[in-house]
Amino acid sequence: MSKVGLVLGGGGVTGAAYLFGTLMALQMAADWKPNDADVIVGTSSGAFLAAMIRGDAMDLQAMADEGLAGKDLEEWLHERIYRRTRPRGMLRWVTKGIVPGVTKPGLGLVLGSPGLYSTDPLAEWIDGSLGSLADGWPAKPTVIVGYDLESRQRVPFGTVAAPEIALREAVAASSAVPFIYEPVEIDGRWYVDGGVASGTSVDLVLGNPEPLDLVVVIAPMAATTARPGGRFYEDFMDRVGRASLATELDLLRKTWPDTDVLVLRPDDRVLAVCRPNLMSVDAAIPTFLATLRSMRDELAHPSTWRMLSDHIV
Repeated sequence: MSKVGLVLGGGGVTGAAYLFGTLMALQMAADWKPNDADVIVGTSSGAFLAAMIRGDAMDLQAMADEGLAGKDLEEWLHERIYRRTRPRGMLRWVTKGIVPGVTKPGLGLVLGSPGLYSTDPLAEWIDGSLGSLADGWPAKPTVIVGYDLESRQRVPFGTVAAPEIALREAVAASSAVPFIYEPVEIDGRWYVDGGVASGTSVDLVLGNPEPLDLVVVIAPMAATTARPGGRFYEDFMDRVGRASLATELDLLRKTWPDTDVLVLRPDDRVLAVCRPNLMSVDAAIPTFLATLRSMRDELAHPSTWRMLSDHIV
């Protein structure tokens, strides 16, 4: 049996739809259950999917109310993703974002900023879907990536290098997109989206005691093609995502030269519906359907199918 690592990158609401569609396609095409992965690394929306996988809840019934359709389903999803909160924490923003960011302008300026929404509904979704597992941690190696505002460092929850917290707390922290969601306080420390450090964090699979045979990376925000008519920030986000991913893959290949690596990214068909607003609930279902169509071709490509056949089919 091949040892498999699964890396689920961040990408907002449409990124979650892309991850879900890709995982469903892999399961249908290769008859492989994502929970069979020896190691899972999840960031932001990928953290949510990682938790659902480990709780054996990655199915249509758990991910969305199967009795709903169309606008009703969109409203149901909206209630579980966007819960208004009173913006607060101006002092936190000044001390942990603006002041440190003055000397090094960039994304750091928005760290710790007040958000319009709370991640509490995501934690409640995990609670309702996973039961007691939401208060603990999966038995199989699972890493949820957050970002500590105080140390300004990536935090790999689920490893010895991070505080021991509940799975639902880790998912909430990893999903706290700056400026949209309130930072999450856990044991006196504030955390935000792990994507601040990297959209993928592939290098964390190297924490496995022995080399893996295959690492599957699903990267919603590292597309190699630009969307026709896309906004300027779309290409910028993809370029940043590709750069981080390339550095991580280089380290992975140098450390484990015999490990096969499969990287799956959205193609032009998916980009056409999942952009420009990565946080759009209305675009979630179209993105999921477009992903299933694109994966039919992607997974059937001879080089991809050969790799899958060697390890998981």
